[in-house]
Amino acid sequence: MSLNRRKFIKLSSATVAGLPLARITKNANWYGFTGEGLAPEGDLYSAFKNPVNTSKPFVRWWWNGNRVVKKEISRELDMLNALGVGGVEINSIRFPDTSDPLNYNECNWLSDEWLDLIEYALAEAKKRGMICDIIMGSGWPFGGEFLSKEEQTQIMALGTKDVTGPQTITVTNAELVKIVDPAFSTKNPKCFKELAYVRLAPAKLDKLESVIDLDAQITKDTLIVNVPEGNHVLYFLVKITGYMNVILGAPGASGPVLNHYNKEAVQKYLDKMSDALTPKIGLLGNKFRSVFTDSMELQGTNWCSDMREQFKQRRKYDLMPYFPFILFKIGSQGRPIKGKYGSTVGDELNAVLERVRYDFEITKHELFQERFMETFVVWCKTHGVKSRMQAYGREFHPSDSSMQLDIPEGETWLRNYVGQNLKDFNYVQGRAYSSVNKFVSSAVRLTGKKVMSAEEITNTEVVFNDTLERIKQTSDQSNLSGVSHSILHGFNYSPQEAPFPGWVRYGTFFNERNPWWPYLKEFVSYKGRLSGLFQNAEMQSDIAVMHPLPDLWSKFSAPWDPFPEKSYPEYMHNIWEAIHQNGSGCDYISESIMQKATFPNGKLTYGPRQYKTLIVVEADTLHLDTVKAFKRYADAGGQIIFIARRPSKAPGFYNYADLDRQIAAVMNSINSKNVSVYPAPTPDIKIVDWYQGLQKHYILKPFVTLDQPQITVAQVHYKTTDSDAYFFSNYSNTDRFELNAEFDLAPNKTAWLWNPETGERYIYPTEGKKNKLKIKLGPADTQLIVFDNNTQGEKFVQLSPGTKVLQTIDSPWNVVLNHYDGTRKTRKLERLVDFKDDSKLVGFAGNAVYENTFTINNPTEAQTLNLGKVAGVSEVTVNGKNLGNRWYGDHIYPVKGVLKQGNNVLSIKLTTTLGNWMETSLKDNKDTVKWLTNKKQPLYPQGVMGPVELG
Repeated sequence: MSLNRRKFIKLSSATVAGLPLARITKNANWYGFTGEGLAPEGDLYSAFKNPVNTSKPFVRWWWNGNRVVKKEISRELDMLNALGVGGVEINSIRFPDTSDPLNYNECNWLSDEWLDLIEYALAEAKKRGMICDIIMGSGWPFGGEFLSKEEQTQIMALGTKDVTGPQTITVTNAELVKIVDPAFSTKNPKCFKELAYVRLAPAKLDKLESVIDLDAQITKDTLIVNVPEGNHVLYFLVKITGYMNVILGAPGASGPVLNHYNKEAVQKYLDKMSDALTPKIGLLGNKFRSVFTDSMELQGTNWCSDMREQFKQRRKYDLMPYFPFILFKIGSQGRPIKGKYGSTVGDELNAVLERVRYDFEITKHELFQERFMETFVVWCKTHGVKSRMQAYGREFHPSDSSMQLDIPEGETWLRNYVGQNLKDFNYVQGRAYSSVNKFVSSAVRLTGKKVMSAEEITNTEVVFNDTLERIKQTSDQSNLSGVSHSILHGFNYSPQEAPFPGWVRYGTFFNERNPWWPYLKEFVSYKGRLSGLFQNAEMQSDIAVMHPLPDLWSKFSAPWDPFPEKSYPEYMHNIWEAIHQNGSGCDYISESIMQKATFPNGKLTYGPRQYKTLIVVEADTLHLDTVKAFKRYADAGGQIIFIARRPSKAPGFYNYADLDRQIAAVMNSINSKNVSVYPAPTPDIKIVDWYQGLQKHYILKPFVTLDQPQITVAQVHYKTTDSDAYFFSNYSNTDRFELNAEFDLAPNKTAWLWNPETGERYIYPTEGKKNKLKIKLGPADTQLIVFDNNTQGEKFVQLSPGTKVLQTIDSPWNVVLNHYDGTRKTRKLERLVDFKDDSKLVGFAGNAVYENTFTINNPTEAQTLNLGKVAGVSEVTVNGKNLGNRWYGDHIYPVKGVLKQGNNVLSIKLTTTLGNWMETSLKDNKDTVKWLTNKKQPLYPQGVMGPVELG
C-alpha cells in the first residue's frame, strides 16, 4: 500500500457524514466473511484461481409477490450454490402479471410471516456458505401504503396556456390543475394536487419586470386575468404530492414513494425496517453483508416544504421570480418533453435563467445528499451493515454521491445491439454498460475501494433469446467500465410446479428451465475469477477527465442517469472509451475532487490516485475554486488539456459578474507552457483516432501501445506490487483483430495468459522482447494477460482459424432433435442450415445432436476442428472422447491425438435458446406475448451452420 493511500484511508475513515465513528457500529462480521474477496498480499493468482464468495457473482433473488415457502427457499439456494453463485440479494417485488400464483399466499413486507421467511433464508444461506444482501423496502424508489401525506414525494410541475390580449379571461383553478398531468410511469391515483404559482408573461420575454404576478388569486375557485395587448403565456405551477407509487412494490411496500428530501421521513422509514428485523435476527450486519437501494427513478421530484427557504439561505436570493421559467414540462421518468411551449426568451434573460437553473439543481443535490444519502449511510453504519446503492439520477452528483458508499453500484444492460460495432457521438449503440458506470467506477477508485458492483445483464429486449455469448459480451463490457463484482439480474423465485416458463418478473432467464442452464456454470466461474483478480489489484488510470457538468445542468437541468436524455457535448461519453482503446486508463474527476487535490511533482493527486494529465472537455463554466486549483496544478508542472476552449465564467447567479472577472484573471495568469487547447472531435473522424492524435501530440505514453487501436477493442489495466494485469476485450461478435502490443513495463517480467474459464495460466509467446506481444482476438473474445516474476510454465497455444483447411466435413448429417417439450425426432440434413430458415426446424428448442462419420488418411496432420458459424452452445465428442464445450466466440476444438486413420465419428451437441419455439408454438402464452410479441423480437439464428473443417 502506498504512503498516499495509507494517509488517505486514515483521513477518510475519521468521520462519516460528520458523525464520529465512536457513535457508529462498525460493519459486522457477517457469517465469518471479513473481507471483500481480498487475498493475502502478493497472492493474486490464488485469488483468481479460487475466488472467494465475495468475488463470485451474486443474483438478485426476486421474491415474487412474497409468495414464498421455506421448502422452495432451500431448493433454490441449493441450485444457486451448485451453480457457483456466491450470494443472493433478497428482493421482495410485486408478483408478475403473467404468472399463475398457484394458491400460494402473499405476505406483507415486514410482517411476522415475512420476517420468519427472512430468518429461514439467512440460516439456509449460511449453511451453504452463501452471502445475503437485502433491498431497502421493495421495488424502486422505496415507499409504502403507510406514508402520511407529508412523507410522500413532491414535485412542482409546469403548465402553460397561450392567451391573447387585450381581453379579460377567466379560468378555474381546477382547469389549471387538470392541465398539469405529467406522464409518470407509475401514477398514484390518490395524489394531492394544488395550484401553487401563476404568472402572466409576454410571448416574447426579455425581462422579468414584464411578468405579472397572479399568486393572490390561487386560493380562489376562479382566476380573473387581465391580458394586455399582444400574445402572452400563462405560466402556472401545480404542486403534486404523492404523484407516483413504488415501481413494482411488493405487498406492504407498494404505495406512494417516500419524499427523500424529508430527513425525518427518511429516518422513520429506515428505522421501520431495522426495528422489525433486529428483534428477529439481531444486528443486521451479523446476517446481511449490505442493504441495497435500487434505482432512484424519482421522475423529477424537486420540492419539499422548505425548498424556497433553503434555496434563499444557500444561494442568497429568492428563487420564486425565476422559478417557472427555469423548469421544463416533463414526461415519463421526468424527461423534458419535446415541442415548443411557453415564451420565447431573449438571450440576456436566458443567460440569467441558466444560472438560476444551475443554482436550483445544486440546491436539490445538496438537500438530497444531506437528508437522504447521509441519513442512509449513517443508518447502515449504526446497524453494522454495508451501504450499497445505485447513487445516480437527477438528484445525485454522478460521481461524488457514490464516494461515501461502502459498495457503489452501476448497471449494465443486455441489449439487442450488443456485439454490433460501436458508433461515435453516441453512448448507446453497441454498448452494454450504462453511461454512469465510469462515474461510479471513478468514485470507487478515488476513495481507495476495490469493489464496484453492477446490476448486470438487465434485459428487457432479448428475453428468452439471450445466449451465453451475448451475456458474456455484456458482462465483459461491464468489466471494461470498471465493475469488479456482478449482481446478476436476476433469479426468479419460482416453484417447480409453476406452468412454463415459471414466475418471470424480469429479464434474462437465469432458470433451470432454460436449455443452456447446465452450461451457465461456465460463465459464473469465468466471472468469479475475473472479479477475484479485479478485487485484489488496483485499477490503473493515468488520465483525469472533467465533464462540463455546470454547463449541462445550466442549459438542460440534471439528466436522468443512467440513461441521460442529453449528452453534453455529444461525444462526451466516448472519450473514456477512446482513452482505453488507445492503451491508457482514465477516471472522471469532479470539481470537488480538483479543489481538494494536491499536486506533488506535477501529479494531480487525490487519495490513492495520481494522474499525469487532466483533460477538461468543452467547459465554459466552472467554479472559481476549480480554476484556482488549475493554476496550482499548472504551476506545479501539471499538464491541462482543454478541449475546444478554456473556461470563462462561473456558474450560478449570485455575484456572477465579479466571479466571471476573477475567473478570467486566474485563467490569464496560468502558465501557458503547461496548459493548451486541443480541437474537439468532429463527425468525420473516429474518436479513437482523434484521441490517438491527441496522445501523440502531447506524447502521452500509454500503459500499452497498440499499433492499430480499434473502436471495438478496449483494455483495462490492474496492478499489484508484483504483477501487471491487462484485460482485453473484443466488443464485436463478427470481427477479429490482430494487435501488435508493446507494454510499458520493466523488461524482466514474463507475460502469462490467465484463463478465467479454467483458472489455468500459460506463458504468452513474445515478439522478440518480453514486453512485446501479438494479441489475436476472435469475435466476442477476451484475454487476461498478466506480467509477473514467474518464469516456468506451459506455453500458451491459441486455437484460431487456420489458414490451411485440410478437410471439410460436408457429407449429410444425421440430427437427433431432443426438443424442450420432451419429444424426440431424427432428421437428415444434406447441408448445415440456420434453423430459423428451415420451416421444419424454426420452432425447435432444446439440444440437437449432429452426427457424422468422416474418413481421414493422415490424422496426425490435423490439429483443430472448427465448427464455423454456430448459434448456441456446442459440445463436441470425437471417437467417444468429449472435447469440451464452446459457449462464445470461435467454436474451435483441439483434435491432436484424438483422430485415427480411416473412419472417425463426430458428434456435436448444440443447445439453443427458447425464443423461436415460444414465438412459433406458444403464441398465446402470456410471457410470449409480453416479452416476445409485444417487444417485436425477431426470430434468431440457431444451430451449427458451418462449414465444419479440419485444420
